[in-house]
Amino acid sequence: MSSTDPHSESPFNALPPVVVLLALAIVGVEVVLQLGERGLVGGPEAVGWRLALIQRFSVVPELFRAMWTQGTWPPEHLLRLVAYPFIHASFGHAIFVIVFILALGKMVAEIFAAWAVLVVFFGASIVSGLVYSLVLPSQMPLFGGYPAAYGLIGAFTFLLWTRLAASGGPQARAFFLIGFLMAFQLLFGLLFGGGLDWVGDLAGFATGFLLSFVVSPGGWARVMDRLRQR
Repeated sequence: MSSTDPHSESPFNALPPVVVLLALAIVGVEVVLQLGERGLVGGPEAVGWRLALIQRFSVVPELFRAMWTQGTWPPEHLLRLVAYPFIHASFGHAIFVIVFILALGKMVAEIFAAWAVLVVFFGASIVSGLVYSLVLPSQMPLFGGYPAAYGLIGAFTFLLWTRLAASGGPQARAFFLIGFLMAFQLLFGLLFGGGLDWVGDLAGFATGFLLSFVVSPGGWARVMDRLRQR
């Protein structure tokens, strides 16, 4: 079989390295936690590793509100804003986030530079954590990669939006995916109950979309040129 035969290539070859690294970071944390929960590494105390990581790296609204009130921002707590996307409540929680990152991240990273993907991912994480803590009357800690993944959805929506603007298509179609996801979360919350996590996800989406005006190839100038051509 030829070395150029597509059937002989790893599927990871098609994924941009920055997307693979983000996914592997989540996988690495989850693998260690799964091994610890099964008693394969770390001894008896490893069973509590997940809870310890959540306590150490999740965004705790009361903590951030106190930091805001006091005007002090200890680095060890600011670290939470970029660390919480890699800590999940369960294996299933992590898998769904990884799927989002691989699927949406691939499409975004094929257009954006690697640094721009990271800006969108961590920018969405930071803004979502702050909105969740300082704007909402939330009490539960925020952790998991959904807010950052929604940032990638925002960047993907931006790409669709500019493409439709260039072709003269209905730009509202670009927001179908986020509309569907938000409707699903609302329905799920009504049926089974839920917290305010969805607001953090929406903040992540908005951050990813808006940052794309700056970090996408050509940035704001390219968008304005395409809109003027209509």
